Amino acid sequence: MAQGVVVRSLAGFYDVMDQEQRYVCQPRGVFRKQGVQVFVGDRVEYEILEPAKGVIRRVLPRDTLLARPPVANVTQALLVFSLLRPLFHPGLLDRSLIEVLLAGLHPIITLSKCDLVDGSLADSLARPYLLAGFPVLLLSVRTGQGVPNLRAHLRGELTVLVGPSGVGKSSLCNALSPTLGLRMGEISEKSQRGKHTTRHVELFSLEADTLVADTPGFSQLEVNIQAAQLSSYFPDFTQFAQNCAYRGCRHMEEVECGVKQAVASGRLASSRYDSYCNIYQELKNKEWSR
Repeated sequence: MAQGVVVRSLAGFYDVMDQEQRYVCQPRGVFRKQGVQVFVGDRVEYEILEPAKGVIRRVLPRDTLLARPPVANVTQALLVFSLLRPLFHPGLLDRSLIEVLLAGLHPIITLSKCDLVDGSLADSLARPYLLAGFPVLLLSVRTGQGVPNLRAHLRGELTVLVGPSGVGKSSLCNALSPTLGLRMGEISEKSQRGKHTTRHVELFSLEADTLVADTPGFSQLEVNIQAAQLSSYFPDFTQFAQNCAYRGCRHMEEVECGVKQAVASGRLASSRYDSYCNIYQELKNKEWSR
């Protein structure tokens, strides 16, 4: 039976790419009863029923699965956040990092539209994430800054683009491969939030061995882990947590907390700690309401 990769999902139909040929497929009717879901990035076995149309018979085992945006078998995630228009949102970036790490993906942070802000501001916003051990790229599609470096990071990988609406994910795809012709989004002047340009997940080929999944943007992201697990998704806390007086310190109301001391002394970014506290309290509230 023929095998291919799902490159687009839209209204119950799935575009399956096999070599250079694309087939519009529907899943087997029994999939819904069995609880089988098909995601962009899935490797599938399919049967051709008529020219350019077919049916998906089987979803092959996945290597990875990102819950939001839903995409399978990606090897890394490019978290795209603009420094301006819309304004940089560190809390949303921190939530996105948790989602990506939870899926077992390698995160690369890209701070876009860096031509709109002073270089020192861009560096200061990138610094907490560099100290946490995350790769950070400063990018401007308009000037071309950072585009060649980004292309090198993407080569040979299947990368999912993750980020809020209006940060430039689709225009970034255009800069990497102008033939894609993806529409560029607009920014609402009132809310400084982006308007959705991409409305579905879709895989695009940049080079023979390089695929990118463009995804819809978002303005909120819910974290679904236990509160006790949260600190493990903040790797920059680790070295300071060794100085906590209490085993299992939650880094909240405890007095002798190495993490809180690091924030007070400026060794740990207050923005990262604020994100941690907000997410921790949100998770505890959900646990208490169960």
